[in-house]
Amino acid sequence: MSFAVEDRPFLFMRHGQTDYNQRKVRCGGDVDIPLTAEGERQAMAAAAVLADLAGEIDAVVASPLLRTRRTAEIVREALGPVPLELHDGLIERRLGAWNGLGIAETQPLIGAGAAPPGGEGEAEFRQRIHHALADILGRGHRLPLLVGSKGVGRMLGLILGDAHPPMDNAAVLRFTAPSCILEQSSVRAAGSGATGALEIA
Repeated sequence: MSFAVEDRPFLFMRHGQTDYNQRKVRCGGDVDIPLTAEGERQAMAAAAVLADLAGEIDAVVASPLLRTRRTAEIVREALGPVPLELHDGLIERRLGAWNGLGIAETQPLIGAGAAPPGGEGEAEFRQRIHHALADILGRGHRLPLLVGSKGVGRMLGLILGDAHPPMDNAAVLRFTAPSCILEQSSVRAAGSGATGALEIA
């Protein structure tokens, strides 16, 4: 498998609203829930804007969780005939015992780099997202759209040195991944087998 050898632009979109988002509680990658009706509307509104980039976005790659997959499906319908792939590496951080707890209550723990009981540590999460990014951008897409959760967007910003405020539901950010960042992960990702993608119709 080849990996990126030059800077690669990409877009990242957070999924639409879920019930946990509405209640302002933590929802990790080990909780799989659908969008709310409002979340569907948010995704449709974002899709209408992204449709202006239909000639530029040449792939949609999403976490297989219900909330991210549905968001990606809505956007893909607006973009037209572009491939939609599901990638396990884009799944939100597993939050274990922190799932369902208030965001304000757990933010100090996340800020301190604590690991959630029964969940995924910060370093493990960072490595997984780094590997997934190298894998996806190494496929030669001109401008892929990645669809994931807020924590994935946060980690992408940390990896790329492009920190940003927490993303709202259905928000979209543009990133550029320098080749040096991708090359740091390419050898490990090639031998990992921890991430994979499945193209769906």
